[in-house]
Amino acid sequence: MKTNEELLSVLPSVLSPDEIGDEHLYSSVATPLRDDAFALSDEEKIAKITDHFHEIMNTLGLDLTDDSLKGTPHRVAKMYVQEIFSGLNPANKPASRLFENGYRYDEMLIEKNITLFSWCEHHFVPIIGKVHVAYISNGHVIGLSKINRLVQYYAKRPQVQERLTLQIAEGLKEALQSEDVAVIVDAVHLCVASRGIRDTNSGTVTVSYSGKFRQEKCKAEFLALTGSGRIDTHC
Repeated sequence: MKTNEELLSVLPSVLSPDEIGDEHLYSSVATPLRDDAFALSDEEKIAKITDHFHEIMNTLGLDLTDDSLKGTPHRVAKMYVQEIFSGLNPANKPASRLFENGYRYDEMLIEKNITLFSWCEHHFVPIIGKVHVAYISNGHVIGLSKINRLVQYYAKRPQVQERLTLQIAEGLKEALQSEDVAVIVDAVHLCVASRGIRDTNSGTVTVSYSGKFRQEKCKAEFLALTGSGRIDTHC
């Protein structure tokens, strides 16, 4: 079976850009960024995006002298840079301080139902759902809110769900200095629900299991405790 990267090397000559987007393909675990991605300041980016979005709205035939619309280009540009795509900038990555596991708690810790709000990189429409995360301490723990912040950091960028799942897992392993990490992402893609096939009932689930979570017993417990499966036994 060809890897995603191998497929992408030949697909541009076979599929149209629309078809590649509908096939939900991505090129790597790392978000594709140019080397000069941060050459402009946030203020400069907002100014440029404002101009470009003004032109998009104008091309669509909207009256930008209308009181309701004239501020929209700037609002959109500010939202893109400072809010929904702020996770593109590594300077915004949340710091994760490790603490001694003084309680000697050596079972899995689960943070479930973390709110997910990201954006599909193929159509720039929302991906909405929830994330379940678990880890087993190797002697250290991190604050619970740091897990949520790390999830939101990777979500705040144009994404595909498979990459997002892997980025969250790798970010947690780095922060925890442990391989014993599991991630489930359960989401609805508005590129599926609001356009194209327009299926409002389907959802997408992606998972990542590392370290002890590759063992069936740990995996089963994690799935059961997050409401994603049946518990069989303990780690």
